[in-house]
Amino acid sequence: PQLALRDGAALTPRLVRARDTGVLAPPAGGQPWRLDVTETGTLENLALLPVPVEEGTVPAGHVAVEMRASGLNFRDVVLALGMVPDQQVLGSEGAGVVREVGPGVTGLAPGDRVAGIFAGSFATVAVTDHRMVTRIPDHWSYAEAASVPVVFLTAWYGLVELAGLTAGESVLVHAATGGVGMAAVQIARHLGAEVYGTASPAKWPVLRATGLDDAHIASSRSLDFADEFRARRAGRGVDVVLNSLAGAYVDTSLRLLDPGGRFVEMGKTDPRDPARVAADHPGVSYQGFDLMAAGPAVVGRMLERLMALFADGALRPLPRRTWDVRRAPEAFRFLSQARHVGKLTLSIPPTPRLDGTVLVTGATGTLGALLCRHLVAAHGARHLLLVSRRGPDAEGADELLADLKAGGAEVQLVAADLADPDAVADVLSLVDARHPLRAVVHTAGVVDDATVESLTPDRLAAVLRPKVDAAWNLHRATRDRELTAFVLYSAAAGLMGGPGQGNYAAGNAFLDALAEHRRALGLPGVSLVWGLWATASGITGHLGAVDRRRLERSGLVALTDDEALALFDATWRSERPTLMPARISTRPTGGPVHPLLTALVRAAARR
Repeated sequence: PQLALRDGAALTPRLVRARDTGVLAPPAGGQPWRLDVTETGTLENLALLPVPVEEGTVPAGHVAVEMRASGLNFRDVVLALGMVPDQQVLGSEGAGVVREVGPGVTGLAPGDRVAGIFAGSFATVAVTDHRMVTRIPDHWSYAEAASVPVVFLTAWYGLVELAGLTAGESVLVHAATGGVGMAAVQIARHLGAEVYGTASPAKWPVLRATGLDDAHIASSRSLDFADEFRARRAGRGVDVVLNSLAGAYVDTSLRLLDPGGRFVEMGKTDPRDPARVAADHPGVSYQGFDLMAAGPAVVGRMLERLMALFADGALRPLPRRTWDVRRAPEAFRFLSQARHVGKLTLSIPPTPRLDGTVLVTGATGTLGALLCRHLVAAHGARHLLLVSRRGPDAEGADELLADLKAGGAEVQLVAADLADPDAVADVLSLVDARHPLRAVVHTAGVVDDATVESLTPDRLAAVLRPKVDAAWNLHRATRDRELTAFVLYSAAAGLMGGPGQGNYAAGNAFLDALAEHRRALGLPGVSLVWGLWATASGITGHLGAVDRRRLERSGLVALTDDEALALFDATWRSERPTLMPARISTRPTGGPVHPLLTALVRAAARR
C-alpha cells in the first residue's frame, strides 16, 4: 500500500537480512590492511588484505599517513578489471592524519591533517613523498579533501602544463560531469577559455548548473558532437581537447581540432601514436599523459597553486558521493557504470578505539546506564564523560558511579542541557587532553505522545530538543575531533511508529538522517533503530501489559538486556549508517500479525 516515486522508479519498503555478502571484512585483530584484488578480472575479487606496517621505517623525505578517506577513480576500476597492463596498487589519492615523518621532512608533524597523492591510498596507512601532500583547510572534511587531488591536478596538468591553454582559446572537455571533467571546466573558465562539454543527455542539467549554456553542450553518446560544435562556431574547430573517451570518439575529436590544436589524452584504454596523429592531422599535436609521471616536484608545485585558488574561492570542491570502504564493490560498480556526477570517495573508518574518553548522553537513564556498565565491563572503557539532565542528582546516579569506578573507570557525571550549544562546549571542555574524546553515544530521549491534532510547539520541543538538537550540537562540536565512533540511539518509531508518536517518530528519523549525513562527510556515524527492550525505561515505562502484547502481535518481540547489548556490539562499528537491532517475528503471538509486515518478511525471504 505504500510507494515512493523517485526519478521515475517506484520503490517499496522491504526487510533485508543484516548479513550482506557485498561487505568486505577487514583482517581480524585490528591488523593493518589495504584494498586490492585477489585476482584481476572481476570486481567480486576486491578484498581487504592484511599488510605489514613497521614503525620507524618511513624513508627520508616521506610521510606515513593514517588514511581517513580516499578518492575513487576510473583508473582503479580498470586496474581491478585487469584492462591495462599496470601492476600498481589500487588507490592514488586520499586524506588523513600524519602518523610519522621520515628524515629530512620539515613543515609537517604527526597529527597534521593532510591530503594529496599516495600509491595505495585504500589502506589504513599509506606512505608518500612529503611534497605530494598539503594541509587540509580547517573547514574541509576528510572526504571533501580526498575528492580534490587527482581530479584537479590531472585537469591542471593537462590543460595548463601540457596544452598551455590561455584566455580566449576554446577547449572541449569530454565527460564533463565526471570528476576530472568538472574540475577541468572550473579551471578552464578560471583561465578565461571558452568551454564546451559533452555528457549523456540525462546529465546535461549538471552542465547547465556549472554555467554552460546549450550552445556549449553536446551528447557524449553520439559522434554528432563535432558537427554540432563546428556549426555553432561558424565552421571553426577548437584549440584544445581534453579527452577521456575511446575509439571513434578519439578520431572525431581529432578532426574537430583546428591547426595548432592540442589533443591531451588522459584515457588509458585507447592510446594513439603521436607521430601517426601528426601525419593524419597536420598541425595537430597529441600527447597522452599520466599524472604520476610528472614527479613529486611538479605535483607539489601544482598542488600549492591549486590550494591557493581554493583559498581565494576561484575553485571549489566537486559534488561527491561517499561509500564506506567495506562497501567498495558497490562503489566500484557504480563508477564502472558511469552513474556518478562529480567525485566518488571511500571513507576509511579508523579502528574504533575506546582508549580515550567516551561521552554518553542520557547516561543515568535505564538504557544509558546499562550501556555505561557494558562499555566498562565488555569493552574496557576507562574514561567516561556522562551527561544527563539531572546529572549527579538523578535517581540511581550514585549506584551507577560506584559500579563504574569499581570496574576500573574514571568517571565524570555532569548535568547539562545539550540542546544548548554553549552547554555542549562546556561539557567538551571537561575532556582531559591526556585522554582525547574517542566516541560519542547519544542515548538521550523522552516521549510525549499525542495525536497529530493535539501536538503543540511545546510538545514537539519537549521531544525534539533532547534528541534532535542535542545530536546536532554534538555533531557540530565534534566533527573536527578524531572520533572513532558516533553512535545514535534511534527507535523503530521513526520507521513504523504507531498513532500518537508523530513527534517521537520525527526525532528518530532525524537521527537516522544525521548518521547518513555524517557518513557522506566521511565521519563515523551509526544510527541504531532499536526495537522494544524488555526492561522498562523512561520511554517505555508507561507501556502496560496490553500495550506490550499489542506490539508483539505486530511482530516486534521485546529484547532482553543481554540480547540488546549483544546487538549493540554487533552493530555499533557497522559499515552501514543505519541499522535496526530488533527481534522481528511473523508468528502469531496471541493475535493476528500485521499483513504488511508479513508481506515484507516473505518478500525478504524470497530474495
